[in-house]
Amino acid sequence: MWWGLLCALAAALAYGLASVMQSMAAKAAPQGGDAVDPRLLVRVIGQWRFLAGIGLDLLGFGFQLAALQVLPLFVVQAALAASLAVTAVAARFLGVTLGRREWTAVGVVCVGLGLLGLSAESEGVASIDSGFRWGLVLAVVVLVAIGLSAGLAPKRLRAPLLGLVAGLCFGVVAISGRVIPSLKPVDLLTETATYTAIVAGAGAMLFFASALQRGSITTATAMLVVGETVFPAAVGIVALGDRTRPGFIVPAAAGFALAIAAALALARFGEPTANSTEESPPSRESSASPAP
Repeated sequence: MWWGLLCALAAALAYGLASVMQSMAAKAAPQGGDAVDPRLLVRVIGQWRFLAGIGLDLLGFGFQLAALQVLPLFVVQAALAASLAVTAVAARFLGVTLGRREWTAVGVVCVGLGLLGLSAESEGVASIDSGFRWGLVLAVVVLVAIGLSAGLAPKRLRAPLLGLVAGLCFGVVAISGRVIPSLKPVDLLTETATYTAIVAGAGAMLFFASALQRGSITTATAMLVVGETVFPAAVGIVALGDRTRPGFIVPAAAGFALAIAAALALARFGEPTANSTEESPPSRESSASPAP
């Protein structure tokens, strides 16, 4: 079980560093009109930062899949929310000052993850019928339709809506990874959930990049964290039999709440930008101002 927790933390590290690279690429890419433009991924994929971020994402996804083989969704997803702590610390080396509030949040994330690690019960791969798998496919179709229609929403709602849809897509990725029976290549290639995870992951990257271009970094990232943690955690408990060790329900709930609350406090680091590098565009107001 502990190796699963180490894999979850390794995934958080990879995702946190990836977000630094991808966010700088997304900010530098030309912005389209009000509608979500799938060509955004084409525009940013030629940038080395984005490609490096994709590589880190793939590495993180491998660690995430390994962790989901033995840990409940609520533990893995809370650990992945801790990637914002990684991003915040990385942002410090890009010229963004961390204040007492941010350092406290980083510490609280660690405490929350420690409680979750103590509370987690080792999980096997859930036995799921084909109906559940096709339900995941339908969820992806609905989320992609909502995301592509976000341009019809009032302007002030577009960034949070896109952030939430991106988070829910990442949640589908996690749920899909939880129901994959094994990591053997032949099983991955013949498993419906593998392809569901790929499509959902691509949608999540598109919608989050679009959210970062359109509105408040803090709001979009906060909605992303809520979507990628609360939704899959609930599905894991209700449908997949996730549970805590006997007598550890309260520590697990406290650890989950602390980790997510601290991640939300670090939401402004969903798009750190480097003022000190020539290739970086000017930072938005929420990431340019030093923390108090």
